[in-house]
Amino acid sequence: MTGSDAGIARGEFDVAILGGALSGAATALLLKRRDPTLRVVVLEKNTKLKRRVGEATVEVSGYFLCRTLGLTSFLTQTQLVKNGLRFWFSKRETEGLGSCSEVGGKYLSAVPSFLVDRAVLDEEVLLRAEREGVDIIRPATVLSVHLASGECQTLSVRTPEGNLELRARWVVDASGVKCMLSRANGWWRSHQVHPTLSAWSRWRGVKDWDGETLAKRHPGLSKSYVGIRGTATNHLVGDGWWAWCIALKGGDTSIGVVIDQRRTDWPSNEEAVGEKLRSFISQHAAGREILEGAEFIAGDVHFRRNLPYHSMVYAGDGFVLTGDASAFLDPFYSPGMDWIAFTTSAAVRTILAWRRGEELGPVLQQHNRDFTTSYQRMFEALYENKYDYMGDYDLMRIVVRLDIALYYLFVVRPIFQDADLLQIPPYAAREAVPIFWLMRLYNRRFAAMGRKRRKLGTFGCRNNLQRDLFVGFNLRVIHLLKLICGSLAQWCWLEISEGWRSWGQRSKVEPSASGVVTNSLAQPAT
Repeated sequence: MTGSDAGIARGEFDVAILGGALSGAATALLLKRRDPTLRVVVLEKNTKLKRRVGEATVEVSGYFLCRTLGLTSFLTQTQLVKNGLRFWFSKRETEGLGSCSEVGGKYLSAVPSFLVDRAVLDEEVLLRAEREGVDIIRPATVLSVHLASGECQTLSVRTPEGNLELRARWVVDASGVKCMLSRANGWWRSHQVHPTLSAWSRWRGVKDWDGETLAKRHPGLSKSYVGIRGTATNHLVGDGWWAWCIALKGGDTSIGVVIDQRRTDWPSNEEAVGEKLRSFISQHAAGREILEGAEFIAGDVHFRRNLPYHSMVYAGDGFVLTGDASAFLDPFYSPGMDWIAFTTSAAVRTILAWRRGEELGPVLQQHNRDFTTSYQRMFEALYENKYDYMGDYDLMRIVVRLDIALYYLFVVRPIFQDADLLQIPPYAAREAVPIFWLMRLYNRRFAAMGRKRRKLGTFGCRNNLQRDLFVGFNLRVIHLLKLICGSLAQWCWLEISEGWRSWGQRSKVEPSASGVVTNSLAQPAT
């Protein structure tokens, strides 16, 4: 037990935070910085925070960590600087990494982001919160939370020294996938129309993407290329699935796979999850090569079905949900820490509005409306049936440019100009509606073209020996508009050349009789 023993003994706080990982620690840190008179306590069940999935930041979360939390020096000294996103495609005849089709930036990233060991990062933020005067109780297991709208909330907590009863005007649920408040109050909902599962682990001995071994095997990888692959978030993309490969400081590598259960089956044999993960990813030529001789770390292997979920309520007069405790959608494009940035910033705004004596009704109404709208629109614009075309190089290279350029132009750039926009999640503002409509439209059209290509036997036909290396993204408007206009022109040409065949096609995946499209370890057409 750390912090102010006197404060803990009284058991009375302004804010009690359930969970001391990034979303909880960041909320505590920001609250104390912006109002040092607040009495804040963090209840963390672990004496030492563990590694968590979600090691890659993108530009919004990079801004949040560096500028909002002030972690620039810490991140540059203890973590790896990330060099963008990279996507690899293969098919049956692809012999190795050098023959895979590739999509990614030609140069280093212009906007900072990082590959982070979450155990190290989360402990640092929690330590900084403690230094600012936040009370930390660990290990502490929250047994129950009794919510009373507009009044003090009551928490029952078990510690090694005995049980405590705490009272706090606000409870912040930062309990991660445990979703303590959401589940206890019947707000939790599974997102069943996006049935994905994931398996992941950390590995040792993974091949160095930029090392001498692979350079000798595949000398063509260095042609017309100036950047670094090893510290990008590398995506290995298959038909109905994708895998990530994220380097961590010290030599370990985070590797995991996400599968749309309607398109691809997870192996049902009796092998351990780690070996299944190796077998599954090794169907991809790049995966087979980088995992050659590598070993997963025993005890750090994880599996989860039915990844996406959300809460029907995000805040009330006395509570607010942050990070994974509020919702989770899909890890493609690494949005998890962005979501932490938005939910944490909005939680701080809401609690400080109470502190200033503002009328809470409109604040809470906007908070719930914004995050409910954002979650649904992100699904429709980015992820709905995306796995129907994800494994096709031709389709994905256009969508990747559009998705990222629009993200930079309408999400990243405004936040770099006005940090208060971190309180408003993507697509929630009225001004974002036309962009949402555009993204939903092209996502649906590419999904339809992907299904049509699969029926015609042309899906993934150019997944071999193609390389689309574009100039990396930056915040210059003219640069982003050129990328967007060029990609929209390519989309229009696809509609003219082949898209008309899928006009009027049903927009949903048609599962097999068993409920799953049974193309386990499926390969694109040759």
